[in-house]
Amino acid sequence: MVERPASIVKELVENAIDAGARRLKIHIELGGKQQVRVEDDGEGMEPDDARLAIERHATSKIRRAGDLAAISTLGFRGEALPSIASVSHFLLRTRARGRTSGTEIRVNGGAVASVVEAGAAEGTVVEVNDGFYNLPARRKVLKSDAAESTQVSRIVTQLALANREIGFTLTSGSRTVLQCPRVGSLRDRVYRV
Repeated sequence: MVERPASIVKELVENAIDAGARRLKIHIELGGKQQVRVEDDGEGMEPDDARLAIERHATSKIRRAGDLAAISTLGFRGEALPSIASVSHFLLRTRARGRTSGTEIRVNGGAVASVVEAGAAEGTVVEVNDGFYNLPARRKVLKSDAAESTQVSRIVTQLALANREIGFTLTSGSRTVLQCPRVGSLRDRVYRV
């Protein structure tokens, strides 16, 4: 369940890690209430997988029943995306490695607004704007911008510590909160954090 901006960030970053990202850029505005943007250089998605990713209960990671006993990922790209898209103005832009063009999907409050072929870098960008705009009760219980930013920073720091082979950058507004290039050892990552 998508409860706050930090949970959105966590789901999107875990999706990027599962997609083989080597570099992640996370940007938030107003604690993530106004905007969360996660950009990765992972494998990206084919157009059909991108469309499937925003459908409820859909995944491209399980092809046969035996795959259920051998799950080696943090989650299913497509499990969280429909939930996030249902509470925001959502943009998914992705290009699979080796393809010449990408796919851009816009969703407003769970309703697909557009699916178009688009220019895109290899990898995936997910932009979540006006989170919880259509759930005023949920939006009302969110903490201050600073408190929500702190929660996002905590989640990204934990994920960066656990994934030293991935470069992480977190910005909040115009401020760089965390910048950790890929490193070879946990000691180096702890030092960077």
